[in-house]
Amino acid sequence: MLLRKDIPIRYILGKIKFEFVFVSVYAVIIGFIHNYLNINSITVPIAVPAIVGTIISLLLAFRSNQAYDRWWEARIIWGGIVNDSRTLVRQVLTFYEGDGGEEHRNYVNRFAARQMAWCYSLGSFLRGQDAHVPAKRFLTDEEFRFVSKHTHVPNAILMLHGREIRAAMNEAKLNRYQQIEIDNTITRLCDDMGKCERIKNTIFPTTYSLYIHFVLYLFVLLLPFGLTEYFGFIQVPLVITISSAFFLIEKMAIHLQDPFENKPTDTPLTTIARNIEINLRHMVSEFNQEVDMKKIDIELPKMQGSYYVL
Repeated sequence: MLLRKDIPIRYILGKIKFEFVFVSVYAVIIGFIHNYLNINSITVPIAVPAIVGTIISLLLAFRSNQAYDRWWEARIIWGGIVNDSRTLVRQVLTFYEGDGGEEHRNYVNRFAARQMAWCYSLGSFLRGQDAHVPAKRFLTDEEFRFVSKHTHVPNAILMLHGREIRAAMNEAKLNRYQQIEIDNTITRLCDDMGKCERIKNTIFPTTYSLYIHFVLYLFVLLLPFGLTEYFGFIQVPLVITISSAFFLIEKMAIHLQDPFENKPTDTPLTTIARNIEINLRHMVSEFNQEVDMKKIDIELPKMQGSYYVL
C-alpha cells in the first residue's frame, strides 16, 4: 500500500500514460486544424460536452463510492482478523491448564506461531501468491507436511487449530466450555477468510466499466470542438487537464475495487500481518517470563532452605 504523502507526479501520470498521449495528440490535431488551417466547419456548442461531462461525473461518483466500499470492507475485515488473532492466543494462554513445563510452553508457542502463519499465508493466498512460503517459517515440520497437501493453506492451518484444541480437551487441558469458546474464535477467523474471498472473487460488472469508458471517450472527442471557439489554441492544455482528471478518477476506482491484487493501492495485508506477529510474540514472551518467575519462586526455597532473598 502507498504510505508516502509525497507521491511523485511520474507515478500518477504513469497510470494514464496511454490516455494522456491519446488526448494530447488529438487536442493538438484539432487545435492545429481550427487555428492554423482555418477549417471551422465543425463546431459543437459548449453545452454539449458540459452535459456529457455531468453524466460522466455522476457515473464516476457512483463507481468511486462502490470501489471505496469494497476497499473499506476489506480493511474492516482485516481489522477483525487483528482482534480475533489476539483473542485466540489470549484464550489459549488463559484457558489451557498446564504446569508451566516444556509441554505447556510448546503448546502455547506452537499455537501462536500457527496463527502468525495463518495471517501471512492468507495475505499471500488472496494476492495469488504461493501461500506455503510464508507459512513454512512458522510451522513445525509435521504441520508443514500436513499443510503441503492442501492448496488452500489458510484453511488447512485452521484445521490444525481445531485438532489441537480437540486434543487438549481430550487430555483434560481444556473443558468443554473453553473448547467451544476457542472454536467460536476460530469460526470467526474462518468467516473473515470467506469474506475476503468473496471480495476477491466478485468481479465489478464489466458492462458498467465499458459504458463509462465509452461515454468518457465521447466527452474527450467533443470537448476540443466546444472549447476552441472560445480559447483558440489554449484549448489544448485545457482539454488535456480536464480529460486527465476524469481518467485519473476512473483509474483510482479501478484500483480500489480490487484490494487484494498486490498493487500499491491494496489493503496493507503484509503490514497488518506483521503487526499481528509483533502482538502475539509479545503475549507469548510475557507468558514465558511469568512461567520462569513461577519456577524461580518454587525452586529457590528448595535450593537455599527456608528463606531466600530476591
